[in-house]
Amino acid sequence: MQCQFDLRICNTLGICNSLKKVALMMSSLIEKVQINIPVTMLKEGYLERFVQQRLNPEIGFDATALDRFAVSDFSGIAERFHKAGLTITLHAPFVDLSPGSTDPHIRSVTRMRFEQILELVKLFKPKTVVCHAGYDDRRYWAFKDLWVENSVEMWSWLGQGLRAEGALLMLENVYEHGPDDIRVLFEKLENQGVGFCLDTGHQAVFGNVSLDAWLNALGPFLGQLHLHDNSGAKDDHLAMGMGTIDFQTLFKNLRAMKKDPPMITLEPHREEDFQPSIEYLEKIWPW
Repeated sequence: MQCQFDLRICNTLGICNSLKKVALMMSSLIEKVQINIPVTMLKEGYLERFVQQRLNPEIGFDATALDRFAVSDFSGIAERFHKAGLTITLHAPFVDLSPGSTDPHIRSVTRMRFEQILELVKLFKPKTVVCHAGYDDRRYWAFKDLWVENSVEMWSWLGQGLRAEGALLMLENVYEHGPDDIRVLFEKLENQGVGFCLDTGHQAVFGNVSLDAWLNALGPFLGQLHLHDNSGAKDDHLAMGMGTIDFQTLFKNLRAMKKDPPMITLEPHREEDFQPSIEYLEKIWPW
């Protein structure tokens, strides 16, 4: 992931000064956001690039990584980030997990994965841990009350465990149609410090109400943003500004609602989409 300017290519002092100003603005903004990165990519060579370019990581863990490596295998990564003074957030595994499942065995596997994350929290000391809220109306509409009950039990346990280690739990929207699908979770978990992670790309593809509606309903619980773009058809994870999501209005409304920005994570899935996202975000940054 490149976010550097080679000032040797400048032909005039004016161009150099201009590029220096842009570089400084981008450097300042980079300090305020997280960049998503799978932990396996950090182990395969991206760690030094993150540290050298001072990118705050949101480290993603999946089942394969959790089963392949021991906690001690990640100690070098955690130490490098801590020594560099970078802010860390984590993204917990989510594929096939279901905290609200009516099947106790599914919930048991889900809890086991979260127990593994709790052990990693002690090592990485993240500000937040993002998990998928997990509601899908097509699957759970007939027994939503039971889904809520099971979910609250799981998230309450995990939220308490994270707070004991100095981190906060953030629940992210994915397949939810609108904020009413999951608002009850935040109301019931408010005393646990559980926050809402608004994922703009997921809202655009799977939601059926506007971003404003999400913000108006869940704004009081908002603690984190996942930013990526698409055209509304597929969850493409494009660079900001490459799709149809109205980030400018979103940030304008956020600024009116919150004096300080929430935790923000950029989620480009291609390396070449990273710098365009930073450049776009710099243009609309309201804080």
